[in-house]
Amino acid sequence: MAQGKYSRGDGRKSSSYCSTVSIVVFVVFCLVGIWTFMSSMVPVQNSDLTSEEPVSQVKQMVTGNDSRQDISGGLLEDPTNGDGNTRNDQNIVEKESGNTVNENQEEVVIKESSDSEQTESEERLDENKSESVEGEKKSEMKESQEGTKQEDKVHGQTVEEANEQNQDKHSKNNAAENNMEIQENDRGSDEVFPTGAQSELLNETTTQDGAWSTQARESQNEKESQQSSITKNQSGYSWKVCKVTAGPDYIPCLDNWQAIRKLPGMGHYEHRERHCPDEAPTCLVPLPEGYRSPVKWPTSREKIWYYNVPHTKLAEVKGHQNWVKVTGEYLSFPGGGTQFINGALHYIDFIQKSLPAIAWGKRSRVILDVGCGVASFGGFLFERDVVSMSFAPKDEHEAQVQFALERGIPAILSVMGTKRLLFPSAVFDLIHCARCRVPWHIEGGKLLLELNRVLRPGGYFVWSATPVYRKDSENVGIWKEMSKLTKSMCWDLVVIGKDKLNDVSAAIYRKPTSNVCYEKRPQNEPPLCKESDDPNAAWNVPLQACMHKVPVDASERGSRWPEQWPQRLEKPPYWLNSQVGVYGKGAPEDFTADYKHWKNVVSHSYLSGMGINWSSVRNVMDMNAVYGGFAAALKGLKVWVMNVVPIDSPDTLPIIYERGLFGMYHDWCQSFNTYPRTYDLLHADHVFSSIKKRCKLMAVVAEADRILRPEGKLIIRDNVETIGEIENVAKSLHWEIRLIYSKDNEGLLCVQKTMWRPTETETIMSAIA
Repeated sequence: MAQGKYSRGDGRKSSSYCSTVSIVVFVVFCLVGIWTFMSSMVPVQNSDLTSEEPVSQVKQMVTGNDSRQDISGGLLEDPTNGDGNTRNDQNIVEKESGNTVNENQEEVVIKESSDSEQTESEERLDENKSESVEGEKKSEMKESQEGTKQEDKVHGQTVEEANEQNQDKHSKNNAAENNMEIQENDRGSDEVFPTGAQSELLNETTTQDGAWSTQARESQNEKESQQSSITKNQSGYSWKVCKVTAGPDYIPCLDNWQAIRKLPGMGHYEHRERHCPDEAPTCLVPLPEGYRSPVKWPTSREKIWYYNVPHTKLAEVKGHQNWVKVTGEYLSFPGGGTQFINGALHYIDFIQKSLPAIAWGKRSRVILDVGCGVASFGGFLFERDVVSMSFAPKDEHEAQVQFALERGIPAILSVMGTKRLLFPSAVFDLIHCARCRVPWHIEGGKLLLELNRVLRPGGYFVWSATPVYRKDSENVGIWKEMSKLTKSMCWDLVVIGKDKLNDVSAAIYRKPTSNVCYEKRPQNEPPLCKESDDPNAAWNVPLQACMHKVPVDASERGSRWPEQWPQRLEKPPYWLNSQVGVYGKGAPEDFTADYKHWKNVVSHSYLSGMGINWSSVRNVMDMNAVYGGFAAALKGLKVWVMNVVPIDSPDTLPIIYERGLFGMYHDWCQSFNTYPRTYDLLHADHVFSSIKKRCKLMAVVAEADRILRPEGKLIIRDNVETIGEIENVAKSLHWEIRLIYSKDNEGLLCVQKTMWRPTETETIMSAIA
């Protein structure tokens, strides 16, 4: 009875003690009735509290107490742990194109769709919550209503929601299943990311630690300042479409008609060489009418969309030789070229049968195809584990290199004119020239001597041309001159093979591996180059009619053949032992650490956490390749990588070739020797922060837009300041921001080019023919 005095019935204590029994009985009955009434209300109160529990749990993300949350999409998973445990040091901001970013970038946001039923439930819960939580939930509703983008998208959710789901998953299985739905090809967002600047790469002993906790609470003011700056500058970018004679095929350094008209002559193909405008253009190249996503490899080797490369001249001129044919809405490639109209594979096998020592894909891995046509030879060499650097000029054979690139075959626009090719010396295992009309024998053999410069000692030159097998006076005369020249160059004619099916023959020469023959020549003709001449110098260096001596010292590059493929890919070259590496340590150690780093990045991040559908990626460019580690890490994929070594970076291109990859030198303040829309993915590791010191960032981004295919990806790793600038420019281009990470002063940005083109035009006077 005493407890009744403190009952919850009316919340008040009795003011006095009653001495009569009747009053006590009356009070007891009143209390019992009130207690019964109030008891009936308790379940309702408990129900309300239960429904609110998940909402209150949302804020547990801030504390970071649970380091073993199973986050959908794997964004917070530690790639080094096999148990799926997550780390609580996440510092990631991931955004979707068109979405407004929280000003202080507090949250780690990953995109994922959810059921409308769940969204409605969350909306009802929000009605009783604070204004800040309401904002979060309404944002989620908006993302959910947009629906799931099936292919090539990053899926996910806020970390707060993921925490909520994991804590409730045993009691609310249905809701958890709905929220954890994810496409299999997009699972995982593990990002292996440098802990310091690029120059400190080899000090990064923890590059496998790929996920960080948010630092939003630690640097809120700084994030607000950065976002404010981005918003303020966003209106500063204005884009126009380039109005030029070449239209959708515009290449600034090859279509500079203003410079071409001023040339004193064209007898050495000077008009096909690079003549870059004084100011790199900042306009955008238009798309061909009817352009669509390219056909995927390997189907693309056989046919491409006509409207992507709407040129028919080669089909008209070379159709009878099975180069290319118009087949409905496609351009098809039924054979290969003039010398192998019955197919490239038979021709490739014929060459190896003629000289088994060539050993495609083992001894001969990296080759140069001169005057490649539509590059069917290089396209089918992939089946023999061979990569071919194919090149041809932008000439009357309209769009031959563009056809090759659209097919997914490596090729560049280049000509053997007055300047050296943009490759180091002694890097190609084999050089091939089928039916090429290059006059090798004129002017002291200057052009053939350039091939001698880039051919590896002991490498082969395969010359499949009419002078080898035709007996008319013109061809016989050329053969005599060629025989005389190759003998004086100490090239050994190993064999002349005959292909009865295609009715052609191929002469196969071998470059010497010592200087003995040079020293025994009765005349120094062609002359040996001066000792001061650097054979590796290739950027705008004039051709010379001389030969460089063969390296004979065991420690020199070129003194012996590389390891067979694929061993050469992973093993540091023998000649690196006495050198200091790019990152300041011994070169072999640098090489190994770089390769390990990029294998971690590619396997733990790029292949699973970037939302990239790699089956749609074929042509890849690494804009700052260093040792070629990024390309080497992609070995298992059906892609090829153009490794670019900027001219103001350490000259590591010979190392790239030594490991069985290829690439070229380039200055990113100028346009690249390729047609527009030729690469599916560009990789820029600390490129933009370097080149913006000496050229306009807008022009470099415009060049990236030019060579990147619509729907193609650009991955940028750089300092945070540069990442912010590129993000701003990308938004002005209407590119999709796929994700953005940051840690300390380093960042990563992945963007996707769209089909958007501006409506205004800008006339480029230098490009008007």
